[in-house]
Amino acid sequence: MTTEIEQGTGLSRRIWHPMAMVLWSAITLTAIGWSLGLPRTLGISYYPQQLLAILLGLSVTVAFLSLPVKGNGIREGRLPWLDLGLSALALLATVWIVWGYPTFVTQVFARKPEVWLPGLVMVLLLLEALRRATGWALVIIIAVFLLYALFGNMVPGRLQGRAQNWQVLSGYMALDSNGILGVPMAVAGTVVVSFILFGQLLNTTGGSNFFTDGALLLMGRFRGGAMKIAVLASGLFGSISGSAVANVAGTGVVTVPMIKRDGYPAHKAAAIEAVASTGGQLMPPVMGAAAFLMAEFLGVSYAAVALAALAPAILYYVALFIQADLEAAKLGIAPVPADQIPPKRAVGTGLHFLLCFAVLIYTLFALSWQPERAAVAATVTVILSALLFGYRGERPALLTILDSVPATGRAVIEILLISGGSGLVIGVLNVTGLSFNLTYALVQLGQGNLIALLALSALVCIVLGMGLPTLGVYVLLAALVAPALIETGVEPIAAHLYVLYFGMMSMITPPIAMAAFAAASIAGARPMATGFAAMRFGWAAYLMPVLFVFSPSLLLIGPGTAIALTIATATIGVWLISAAIAGYMAQRLSGPMRALFALAGLLALVPADAFPGAVYSDVIGALGGLVLIAMNFLSAKGKQPVESGT
Repeated sequence: MTTEIEQGTGLSRRIWHPMAMVLWSAITLTAIGWSLGLPRTLGISYYPQQLLAILLGLSVTVAFLSLPVKGNGIREGRLPWLDLGLSALALLATVWIVWGYPTFVTQVFARKPEVWLPGLVMVLLLLEALRRATGWALVIIIAVFLLYALFGNMVPGRLQGRAQNWQVLSGYMALDSNGILGVPMAVAGTVVVSFILFGQLLNTTGGSNFFTDGALLLMGRFRGGAMKIAVLASGLFGSISGSAVANVAGTGVVTVPMIKRDGYPAHKAAAIEAVASTGGQLMPPVMGAAAFLMAEFLGVSYAAVALAALAPAILYYVALFIQADLEAAKLGIAPVPADQIPPKRAVGTGLHFLLCFAVLIYTLFALSWQPERAAVAATVTVILSALLFGYRGERPALLTILDSVPATGRAVIEILLISGGSGLVIGVLNVTGLSFNLTYALVQLGQGNLIALLALSALVCIVLGMGLPTLGVYVLLAALVAPALIETGVEPIAAHLYVLYFGMMSMITPPIAMAAFAAASIAGARPMATGFAAMRFGWAAYLMPVLFVFSPSLLLIGPGTAIALTIATATIGVWLISAAIAGYMAQRLSGPMRALFALAGLLALVPADAFPGAVYSDVIGALGGLVLIAMNFLSAKGKQPVESGT
């Protein structure tokens, strides 16, 4: 049926959509070619910023083709002539910048029209494209920073900055490596695109179905199996999806109804899915796009970031998994019906999908390849294994695999636009001296007290993260908050992981909890109730960052014995606190017992090297907790199972 929009004036979808497909494909192929070093192999000399300008220009161009002025998603009807004109203008500005870049970059401060005019056009078009892709929140924040760059001399006090000439600022933002064409775009244009392509091919070849079926096979026969399936499937899928909300949408449509069918309240079913999906971006080996950017900011390998993030991420999922199990026991939820569990033989046909992760881990950690090259190697492995073996008797068609190329380009538009917008913020911080002033002001507010600074930083992280995409959140926090923590002596990687964790927690923290609200819409639950339930299930993510700031051993930094003791006692602590929150161990816990479990868990969670004498609190908490567990099991022995309740 022809829509009202289709009947209006403008370019028909039959014309503009193939154009968009070509541009989406060009984005993917340009990024992959760059990741593999094809230009150098072909003997082509270029500035890296020229390739970044191509990727950004293609993204802005196709954004005006495919994104409507109002509303979300891809345009379905005709393309208005104005949008066609803006798309052509973006393409023209891109060609001009790329062609003249070697000359223009040396003339930024000369205020020549051929430099600042295309720069101004590109900045304005980027902001409008970003508004269409993500909404007003990030655009308003960027606009505030740009206004500060122009009028920073009028700001009183410590935050006063150097006012910039608008012509110089336009050229600087569009051409300098500290502006739009900076580190965020470089990471997004190589690493992120490569991993998104990997994820797309896993999805189209049946890999995502294999992991969901595998989780169902492994956990379906246990109590609360649907909840455990959600934890496993969402964690696996979330580590490659790059977006908590996209993960909720991708796996939640399967897992949330399953949990509800088990008799679990709708808001709690949605909360478990939201917390599991959010944690995927904290879980190695892939993690989210922000982790690759973190490696660039810190000047370390991605493998180092992934290794440091491993233990806290596992403890995060251990806490969620234990709570799912204990909640199921408390409510008397039975296993998934046998007829809904796929047979082992059928699931076994997809074991070859594990090979791509083996290749990814081997090339990343053993061969020390760049992440983008490792992702391409894993992608090739997915394609070959899927064509050779298929899944559950079906092999993907070659056309389906080829469709992943434009699909990837379409999927990364938002990330590339956010990366360009993030470059504007970083450019302002550099050119005005605001980064130093903000760090100083934050340290002064904390008055040199690390605990006060951590609390203030956590609040800033959650507030800035509300309603913003993950990558944009991390770039802002890494520039504004992490330096203040490092200034007080916090390990740099701990500071960056701290802001990443609390930035991510904005996804499940009301009043704007995007992942929780997305899950609530699937479950038909109240959004705010889902958000508060998600905070309860995701409690570990609020506590874990504070612990690894005081004790790098939780990040696998330090002597092996200290690391082993920290992980062991932390696991016991997570178990005890999860039981206290669920109100159940072998039987329901009374109020005083819940308090004792929580106290013992907190003592056990504190790493032995957090402060002098902390080893004693570790031992007291762990041993006391084990005694409490034994008492609870002995008390429950011989009693009847708890009846189902709510």
